[in-house]
Amino acid sequence: MSTTAKATRAKTITRDKRSAHKTSAMKKQPKAKAPAAPELREIHREYHKWHSPRLEREMELLVFGHSGTKVLMFPTAGGTFYQYEDLRIIDRLRDKIADGHLQVYCLDSIDGESFYCWWAEPRGRIERHMKYEQYVLEEVFPLMEYKNPGTPVISFGCSLGAYHATNIALRHPHLFCKLCSFSGRFDLTTHMNGFRDLFDGYYDQDIYYHTPAHFIPNLRDHDILEAMRRMDIQIVIGRDDAFYRHNVDFSTSLRRKGIPHNLHTWNEEAHRGYYWRRMTSAYV
Repeated sequence: MSTTAKATRAKTITRDKRSAHKTSAMKKQPKAKAPAAPELREIHREYHKWHSPRLEREMELLVFGHSGTKVLMFPTAGGTFYQYEDLRIIDRLRDKIADGHLQVYCLDSIDGESFYCWWAEPRGRIERHMKYEQYVLEEVFPLMEYKNPGTPVISFGCSLGAYHATNIALRHPHLFCKLCSFSGRFDLTTHMNGFRDLFDGYYDQDIYYHTPAHFIPNLRDHDILEAMRRMDIQIVIGRDDAFYRHNVDFSTSLRRKGIPHNLHTWNEEAHRGYYWRRMTSAYV
């Protein structure tokens, strides 16, 4: 082999060794680990079930937390007492619950026996709803007061749950310090962008007094109005939501009565869990 060939072969071998060394070094480098998800803080959780004498059926609810301002959560149409846990909305309040600032009560729904019970006469639907309100006021409220006496109450709901939260808070404003209504509807008697009249044209005095969009404009009672004015009212609606115009009109009714409140308009429809979680973080 010539001297030139030997030199060329030596250079090639040296390059190959360097290349192999670099490859080996690259293989030995540890892979970057993805950041670990933050651990969820432990919170007190209770399950309750009893036979309701008002509703004449078993009712269930969940309680999260040990102290603090009470939050009464009404589920969406036909939702369950564990819906907001499944939607991870409870997780958005977990730190406040763990620190003793909030205590959450998640209610069950009977909408399938009231507003969405199509085989029942409309009068029967409103009567069943009124029994549900009695259950909340005369059975759930005493439990809340027993477990956590003397603390204020926030009324909270999404979609039809926002109707329930708004209706009970404005009918009994002395019982609540705050209202959080997300993607709500405050009049169940009209057809609204594809959503039907839940009473099929039937109307009576009880429906009037359970329709915030109807009774607020005509309200004259000074004490009730003053109690409403002391409440922190947060109304949130998506710009593309079917109930957007309805929320704007309801806000106008509140303003004309001198009832302070905030109407927050979000982009898009914002009518599902993804948005409700973020609303909860922002406004509860």
